[in-house]
Amino acid sequence: MLASRTTALAHSAAISAARQPRNSSFSTTAASLHGIQRLGVVGAGQMGLGIALVAARTAKVDVLLADNSEAQLAKGLKFAETLLAKEVQKGKLSQEDADAARSRLKSVKGIEAFGDVDIAIEAVSESLPLKEKIFASLADTLPAGAILASNTSSISLSKIAAACGPERASHCVGFHFFNPVPVMKLVELIPALQTSPEVLARARAFAEAMGKTVTVSQDTPGFVSNRLLMPFINEAIIALETGVASKEDIDTTLKLGMGHPMGPLTLADFIGLDTCLSIMEVLQRETGDTKYRPSVLLGRMVSAGWLGKKSGKGFYEY
Repeated sequence: MLASRTTALAHSAAISAARQPRNSSFSTTAASLHGIQRLGVVGAGQMGLGIALVAARTAKVDVLLADNSEAQLAKGLKFAETLLAKEVQKGKLSQEDADAARSRLKSVKGIEAFGDVDIAIEAVSESLPLKEKIFASLADTLPAGAILASNTSSISLSKIAAACGPERASHCVGFHFFNPVPVMKLVELIPALQTSPEVLARARAFAEAMGKTVTVSQDTPGFVSNRLLMPFINEAIIALETGVASKEDIDTTLKLGMGHPMGPLTLADFIGLDTCLSIMEVLQRETGDTKYRPSVLLGRMVSAGWLGKKSGKGFYEY
């Protein structure tokens, strides 16, 4: 009982420490605190590529980008070059720094190449069985002491950590980035029940070295961000579905009336309607609360392959 209480108190203290506001002097020393020189990213999609690019450009660490699809890897690295070139054109980055960032990015076929990384960040679709499989492999591949992080936007980190086995579970943590990663300034840090205070502190330091502001959420369904955002988006879809207003008027009302940078239906298209559906399903299943039930229209659109911007059609055409 005493050991359990001590562990719980240590975990609570670690979360409290991670929540403390940081000053600029902490940011300048973040690199020395995280001790990370090489990052492995699992998944070369939109999120994985963004994470890899920011780590190479801002944190200045070597990055191995892994994906089962060689075509996706080639497409991702080409897009990274395009983004770096745009930053040079806009005067946000020197050509020398852009070239250096690109030189830090390398593609690999699978996570078996992660034998000497200091941290791996998984950025695949929201499927617990898939993530469990990946984390079991990462636990077998990564060196002792390496951090195993997930970019999950809704799935329990404690469940993901359990897939790593008791010896590695303490090194698991949630690293929830926001899309597009090079632009959005936030990382939502989520400790699993098993996460050690040291890993939580290193994870925060690395996120800050990537130029991100960090917030901390308990390991609850949807965390802070999607627990609040997804019901809002879902209600906008229901308003469209039931004929309350047109999609344009729903979005314009929230933009001009409420000061939102984009309307909820446009935002859903950018996130991906399949991702929105997956998160809503996790929220409903894990909480048992009907307020998280996905709208019928959202499910139908995903079934039709209308996934938003990435498929060329969602609530709008792209």
